Amino acid sequence: MARNNYIFTSESVSEGHPDKVCDRISDAVLDAFLAQEPEARVACETFATTNRVVIGGEVGLSDQGKLAEYMGKIDGITRDCIKDIGYEQEKFSWKTCEVTNLLHEQSAHIAQGVDASSEKDEGAGDQGIMFGYACTETDALMPAPIQFAHAILRRLAEVRKDGTEPTLGPDAKSQISVIYKDRKPVGISSIVLSTQHLDESMTSQDVRAVVEPYILEVLPEGWIMPETEWHVNPTGKFVIGGPDGDAGLTGRKIIVDTYGGAAPHGGGAFSGKDPTKVDRSAAYAARYLAKNVVASGMAERCTLQLSYAIGVSKPLSIYVDTHQTGQVEDAAIERAIAQCMDLTPRGIRQHLSLNKPIYERTAAYGHFGRAPEADGGFSWERTDLADKLKAAV
Repeated sequence: MARNNYIFTSESVSEGHPDKVCDRISDAVLDAFLAQEPEARVACETFATTNRVVIGGEVGLSDQGKLAEYMGKIDGITRDCIKDIGYEQEKFSWKTCEVTNLLHEQSAHIAQGVDASSEKDEGAGDQGIMFGYACTETDALMPAPIQFAHAILRRLAEVRKDGTEPTLGPDAKSQISVIYKDRKPVGISSIVLSTQHLDESMTSQDVRAVVEPYILEVLPEGWIMPETEWHVNPTGKFVIGGPDGDAGLTGRKIIVDTYGGAAPHGGGAFSGKDPTKVDRSAAYAARYLAKNVVASGMAERCTLQLSYAIGVSKPLSIYVDTHQTGQVEDAAIERAIAQCMDLTPRGIRQHLSLNKPIYERTAAYGHFGRAPEADGGFSWERTDLADKLKAAV
């Protein structure tokens, strides 16, 4: 039986977190290739440590002879990312870090499973399961804990980068525990915020004095109560941050990237992967569909699973669970989804216009719960399929 009263916790990490530095670089490389060739195949992984960044993976182009030309841009792309994030430390700086580029051409054996031919449609880039989720807890139809954990760090990044709070550093983590009554979020039992700071004399109390007004600014009114526990820089000083403090790797923050643990995750990371990889594109499609189910009023919560096999174009299964909040049967929603959207890899890319350089902006503060943008960014957050889905049930 579902519980009605409980506390649920989610965390987020900032754009300066070591893993997020790597996600940013991988997605910036992806965008650079897609800007040159919308059908480019990219699987880019990044590793960062003290004053060193290593980039590896595979790239497929229609003209592989251009690969060397594009490769010459990787060093500059990497340094631009690090500079924008804000790292100019002695042991991790956009000016002095060593960048090693080990990207190479895509495996022909992988390409043969994905590429379309006269005999078959384009297949999925890998097997796997992908989940989407939506709920009515926030205006963005996202779970409240992860949505507000992101909002805190995004606001702190804004005031750091515009010069309002120059003592803050790029590396930070947030975590909030939300109180639910009758399955509705009503308050916060605890806030954890650890942020790098550039003034070594600052205490935890000093850091709290800087960040608390911005935290209060982004949280719903009344959610902070006298009994709310605050843990700001609970270990004390946090001056050494970023890849100098801890190594980073692309794809290690998949729960931060999605629903903060409030919904299942298929296990595949997003950053650095072009949209033929269903790890990314089908997860975006699943979020799009789940959000449109909730936006249509057919359910207050929706979990949606898609599954694929490498080289096979159509999904093997579509599964919907509305958690006993549905106005219609889950099976009817599954049938409507199959009618309303082409869920082949190419169909997803065309429906959501994914063959564009729109991915670097997704690398921090969540791939979901963001506003759709005029150039096609976050197209999977649109609710333009809601009426069609409802009519098909």
